[in-house]
Amino acid sequence: MGCFTFIKVMMILFNLAIFLGGGTLLGVGIWVTVDGQSFLDIFGAVSSSVLQVVNVSYFLIVIGAILLVIGFLGCCGAQKESKCLLMMFFSVVLIIFIAEIAAAVVALVYTGLAETLLTAVVTPLLKEKYGVDGSLTHIWNVTMREVHCCGLNNYTDFTDSHWYQEHRTYPEPCCNDLQPCNETLAAQSEVPVWMHQ
Repeated sequence: MGCFTFIKVMMILFNLAIFLGGGTLLGVGIWVTVDGQSFLDIFGAVSSSVLQVVNVSYFLIVIGAILLVIGFLGCCGAQKESKCLLMMFFSVVLIIFIAEIAAAVVALVYTGLAETLLTAVVTPLLKEKYGVDGSLTHIWNVTMREVHCCGLNNYTDFTDSHWYQEHRTYPEPCCNDLQPCNETLAAQSEVPVWMHQ
């Protein structure tokens, strides 16, 4: 009986943690949806770069709601030893597991298509907006420094861009932060290609 009680208590505690985490994510998602500016004021440039890449608020709301349901079903099912609640808990976890496997298979199968679409969308965006839109320029600079890359393919993504026409140089991360970042230095600086990292 002692082992069963321990497992029951651990299941309740773990599912309570999942429930509280889901509630936190749901609350942050609602906060960002309702008042995104105050969220940006508190968390600064890092959060603004994430919020502009993906509409995070709705994602947080969905994930938070799913975690709330999972935590509730698991916690109540373990506390009441209800077969129905535990089967629902198991079913939700199984559905999420199957969805993750399906997403992984789709990602592996359509990697080439995703790269083609990403290149078709991002490369023109870099040429048009890099150096014009301050937040996009900041996001790409941070990304290129953190990932140690230059654009999406290489420094040629910035050729004929607004940035290149105005400054006659490539972004500093393309030359390992050496200045001035001209075409010769960018070509020699062996910055890895982001798409193949």
